[in-house]
Amino acid sequence: MKLPIYIQTGQQNGEVTLNSKIFNIEVNQGLIHEALRLQTNNGRINYAHTKNKANIRGGGAKPFRQKGTGHARQGSIRNPHYKGGGVVFGPTNERNYTLRMPVKQRRKALFSCLSAKLKDKEILILEDYTISDNNKIIKTKNIKELIDNLKVERKGLFVLPERNELFKKSCNNLPNVKSILVNYLNVRDLLTYNKIIFFKNSLSKLEEIFLKKD
Repeated sequence: MKLPIYIQTGQQNGEVTLNSKIFNIEVNQGLIHEALRLQTNNGRINYAHTKNKANIRGGGAKPFRQKGTGHARQGSIRNPHYKGGGVVFGPTNERNYTLRMPVKQRRKALFSCLSAKLKDKEILILEDYTISDNNKIIKTKNIKELIDNLKVERKGLFVLPERNELFKKSCNNLPNVKSILVNYLNVRDLLTYNKIIFFKNSLSKLEEIFLKKD
């Protein structure tokens, strides 16, 4: 499968052949769903926590005597039906939501997602990005201009071959644009963003990382 390579002005400059082992496999929607569920669950922080009867202070003595009051007998003000008492079957932060998934399945899910994106024509290849400004600082307006030149509508994800803090910070100022290292390519970002823009050098890095033998 071949895709055109674009320069930052939006003009086409040659073609590149994509690796069929990554971009042309049978799409497995079930595996993509499992990988997304794995990623969201493992990133979950369990804040919700309620106290049960054993965690409530007080209640060392009976609230009133057993007989002669006309009320039902009570053993402790920590009981759930009392205001300020313990919660029955409430959420606790001891619950573990972590899931596991074999490495080969995670990679196949990623490749399935990339293949689906390619079939939907949602992958672009960018030759490189350079600036001719004298101060050599990438600005948000430069990234916005790049997005407009590439005709990226809605949300765009840049896949970088190596760390570039200036490029990353400039993307962060745009609400629907994000940059990510090819090492951290994941299913959730691929599903979130409508256009995936690979730098040309990211393709070889992608093969080097995800096609290596275990």
